[in-house]
Amino acid sequence: MSNTRPNILWYCTDQQRFDTIGALGNPYVRTPTIDSLVQSGTAFTHAYCQSPICTPSRASFMTGMYPSRVHNCRNGNGSWPNHPPLISKLIADSGYDCGMIGKFHLQSSGHRTEPRLDDGYRFWKFSHAPRDDWEEGHDYADWVRERGGDLDELRNSEDRVPTELHQTTWTSERAIEFIEQTRSTPWMLTLNPYDPHPPFIPPRSYADTFDPDALPGPYFRDSDLAQQKQLEDIDFQTKGVHPDEFDGKKVQALYYAMIAQIDDQFARILKCLEETGQRENTVVIFTSDHGEMAGDHGLLYKGCRFYEGLVRIPLIFHWPGQIQENLQSDALVELVDLSATLLDFASVTPPEQIQGRSLLPILSGAAPPNHHRDFVRSEYYDALASHFVGGDESYATMYRNRRYKLVVYHGHNLGELYDLEKDPWEFDNLWDSADHQALKCELLQASFDASILNSVDVGTPRIAPM
Repeated sequence: MSNTRPNILWYCTDQQRFDTIGALGNPYVRTPTIDSLVQSGTAFTHAYCQSPICTPSRASFMTGMYPSRVHNCRNGNGSWPNHPPLISKLIADSGYDCGMIGKFHLQSSGHRTEPRLDDGYRFWKFSHAPRDDWEEGHDYADWVRERGGDLDELRNSEDRVPTELHQTTWTSERAIEFIEQTRSTPWMLTLNPYDPHPPFIPPRSYADTFDPDALPGPYFRDSDLAQQKQLEDIDFQTKGVHPDEFDGKKVQALYYAMIAQIDDQFARILKCLEETGQRENTVVIFTSDHGEMAGDHGLLYKGCRFYEGLVRIPLIFHWPGQIQENLQSDALVELVDLSATLLDFASVTPPEQIQGRSLLPILSGAAPPNHHRDFVRSEYYDALASHFVGGDESYATMYRNRRYKLVVYHGHNLGELYDLEKDPWEFDNLWDSADHQALKCELLQASFDASILNSVDVGTPRIAPM
């Protein structure tokens, strides 16, 4: 591993599932740029977010702590807890020049642009969402207006926002601006485009390249309807219905079209790294904050569920000559581990409260690639939003070990248990199976222990025996 601190290019899409990359087994998508990272870098195929919705997930990986420990478990939150330092601030304080482009979403952008925190970013180009909802502070909308565009009009047109005015393109333009700046220090650039977040409205030029009839459609069985009916009081953005009711194959085609545009714009940024001579000393990371149901089990969007498509996300690293090439690690990892790894790349000693574990030993070849954690967790705690279908408060946790996934909807006497070895797409819920009650009790104990050990904040440090 090089002794020189590398630049860090961190590209984090919004709501992208793990199974949307060609080189990782999807023959229907078009992702040649991301595929090249997989083939010349290291991909973690079993990476999990710590919450299935935006703000708590982002709060988690920006601090290296579980959402419950950060005290930031909801979308739409009005403020940010003062105590946890952001990893961007820690890296900036170590001498990095830091930039942020796009969505941040540690606090609500409702009725205002998101207030700045002590985040360490010198270069700040903000766009919470590709809408013209904010009178000031929305760099992307200003950029579109300067080019004669009207976002509201374009979004509602038949052809949608064209690529040349798209937020994903704006992200690349701003990234190139940052990368080309002259500096004498290493840099970290955090890129947060909004796509492939709903609504599924890619430019017409991309939508037309995917034929819905040629796609397999969502993972769905008729038995899913009864399962989702049982869970209908648990927060989610849609009710479970047959995918024919929302044209699941068309949704999949539009979703893949959005990802194809991301891939093309990502290529522009990597080309800029090459042309400026910075590719060799830049760690490139591609990931997402959480996934998308995309019709699986009859559900669209996100909420209080923990199916693979929603909580398992891409996580790919590339650094020429410094990390392992063409490695696909199936170790269980969490996005808090990405946080710890970023600090490791920057040679920053992690604060005591960081709950992530650096992936650098696997990336460098110093540790075997098939194990990092015995289990992974995800949380959803009272994250009510007015557009969610469930009308009750929802608290739920996921515990996933190598073979089994246990989900508990606390206070509802409801849960899910899946044997992911035999049932990777989670159709057969074993929660009430007589043959699996001993296993369920064992996993409940393990999940409870994990929740207590990882979520409880014991307060200020001890300074005396009493």
